[in-house]
Amino acid sequence: MPKAAKPGVRLDLPQRPRRLRRTAAIRALVRETSLSPAQLIQPVFVIEGGSGAAPEPVASLPGVSRVPVGRLGAHCRELAKLGLGGIALFPKVDPKRKDALGREALNANSLVLRAVREAKSAAPQLPIFADLALDPYTTHGHDGILTKRGDDVDNDRTVAILTEMAVLHARAGVDFVAPSDMMDGRVGAIRRALDTAGHETTGILAYTAKYASAYYGPFRDAVGSKRAAGQAPISKATYQMDPANRREALREALLDEAEGADILLVKPALLYLDIIADLRAHSPLPIAAYQVSGEYAQICAAAERGWLDLPAARDESLLAIRRAGADMILTYFASACARDGQ
Repeated sequence: MPKAAKPGVRLDLPQRPRRLRRTAAIRALVRETSLSPAQLIQPVFVIEGGSGAAPEPVASLPGVSRVPVGRLGAHCRELAKLGLGGIALFPKVDPKRKDALGREALNANSLVLRAVREAKSAAPQLPIFADLALDPYTTHGHDGILTKRGDDVDNDRTVAILTEMAVLHARAGVDFVAPSDMMDGRVGAIRRALDTAGHETTGILAYTAKYASAYYGPFRDAVGSKRAAGQAPISKATYQMDPANRREALREALLDEAEGADILLVKPALLYLDIIADLRAHSPLPIAAYQVSGEYAQICAAAERGWLDLPAARDESLLAIRRAGADMILTYFASACARDGQ
């Protein structure tokens, strides 16, 4: 057995990495990855209701509530004061307004469009990202119109509706439309529609690599697109990406770039850090990542049981996403992270 080192013996080490970890000030000086509120985007669920209506807590998303549209302006002013990078709006639509074709998505006075106008009026400096997909509006919960057989989503008919949605959202004042449906060709079609309608300054945040993940459950609960108890979970495998695939994300990125996307997004984030890194390495465009509802909820659940330190686990998770190459992160932790940093 090797002999134990004698007290006072010094190793002859020209390189000692611990020198750069010796104090908090030195660690901050050499830190490679930063995290600031300006890099975080807060998803906001909006519901009908006036300024006196109470927010609705989302049971599966601790600390997250659906905001009545009448209170959205005040909420956005608070988020703007925190210095956040923006908000991403998601409506919970009255079931009575849903149908198989998602017609409510083209209502010029829909809940989400009223929410956009309210938010932009109250906090014009706060960027607004508007989700473009039909799942909040359809009775079947899919992101588009179903084929005649009803066993798949009709790509081209869905894209036609998304282009109309994009123009309506741009007219209402959004800074970015965010097609999250994963239909082929939708970025190019949306870009042409926006430019033709005179909205060439409205950007496109493309959900470039959105995977058919098991981690979306709490989100579907929040927007009311979750399947009823006893029904099989909805499968979106014919249009969202296979979790087993990596190279395919680069193909999607090249297509979205060529079609006019301004920002590329990976969703989910924590389970797909390799995809974020790949897109960062191959694309000059800004890269966004969505820390999805299931990723958020599992951290909160472990913290509630005392198994994790919530602020420490939260910040480490966000740093990991940034370290992988994301320029911005959609996360339900955004406002709490910003408040803790003040």
